[in-house]
Amino acid sequence: MDLNIIWFILITILLSVYAILDGFDFGVGILHIGAKSEEEKRLLMNSIGPVWDGNEVWLLAGGGSIFAAFPFVYGTVFSAFYLAVYLLLLALFFRAISFEFRSKVESNGWRKFWDFSFEFGSLLPPILLGVAFGNILRGLPLDENKVFVGSFIELLNPYAILIGITTLIMFLMQASIYLTHKTDGELKEKYEKLAVNFWVAFIILYVIATIATLFVSKFLFVGITKSILFWILFLVFLVSIVMIPINLKSKNNKRAFIFSSLTIFTLIGISAVSLFPRFVPSLIDLNYSWTIYNGASTPKTLTTMLIIALIGMPLVVIYTIFIYRVFKGKTVITKDSY
Repeated sequence: MDLNIIWFILITILLSVYAILDGFDFGVGILHIGAKSEEEKRLLMNSIGPVWDGNEVWLLAGGGSIFAAFPFVYGTVFSAFYLAVYLLLLALFFRAISFEFRSKVESNGWRKFWDFSFEFGSLLPPILLGVAFGNILRGLPLDENKVFVGSFIELLNPYAILIGITTLIMFLMQASIYLTHKTDGELKEKYEKLAVNFWVAFIILYVIATIATLFVSKFLFVGITKSILFWILFLVFLVSIVMIPINLKSKNNKRAFIFSSLTIFTLIGISAVSLFPRFVPSLIDLNYSWTIYNGASTPKTLTTMLIIALIGMPLVVIYTIFIYRVFKGKTVITKDSY
């Protein structure tokens, strides 16, 4: 195992943890659309209020790692998704402000605007991220110089949109399960039912997406069955996806959340194994793809950044664990709540 492989694994882990944590953040924001009372709206917002900004640190860590370890990949991907990245940042911007501004003025119009900002800022990112991921799995139109020669409209292809919708439903499932142990009474029962419904929808979409991938990206399946890591991840995925409804039915919602998180982690892991050693496949010719070798920084840079990562990432992990321990339990609305 060389430095390039280590960084590929590390980035996969960082993005997986981000999807797990900010995934339920986004999902809660989307579920906010269907909240029937002011109390429920505040409860949803405050259920993620103490942790949402810490969750987004993992996105910065993942994006920063790609920039440092695979700068050519970073440049190509961010150029291809320039408009999508702009929309993503705009959505995250308004979403962040909504937490602080919503309750500052006693006005229905004011609150409705920031409610919309919170909901829009939660709905758009999962779709954009899912569509971007779908395009990576499908392959980007890269020419012989590994330059993106497509357009934004081409990125909105049926396969990428399918992956975007699947991602959205997966995050809604994660969020519903998260809310089952942050709420009580009727609300808890409501989100337990929603969690099961989203689980069913996710299973259906996952099967459809897998079949579609067989036709759209056959190269992802070449030799994958020979990989021991694939079979480990696939078996964990199967166990996790089955254990979600079992634990929801037995009211063991925290364990259901763990299995839901494992589902997300293993799905991204399986995708990484399928792509390896490619980072960004070329839709025109696979020989034009960016790989973990031709798109990487120098060995010295990879070594230096790995040392920094090994020092910094444990601090992020400790901070994340600390925050979740401090704010564990049911969400309680007080005068200082959002």
